Amino acid sequence: MTSELQEHIEQLESQLTFQEDTIAQLNDAITNQQWQIDKLTRQLKLLSNKIQQIQPSQIASQSEETPPPHY
Repeated sequence: MTSELQEHIEQLESQLTFQEDTIAQLNDAITNQQWQIDKLTRQLKLLSNKIQQIQPSQIASQSEETPPPHY
């Protein structure tokens, strides 16, 4: 009975070690993905700002807008 219990404990310890390693790997993957998302978000904002500076808005300002026909 004691050796069976010891064997069961060793199996549980092995599973726990495997799970801890898996959790650490998943945490690293999530951390790396979040870093990439943050980097891409910053790059997208920069590109959006550059495009807005290069290409003028296609929407006329309020002063340039012609009045509607019923005026």
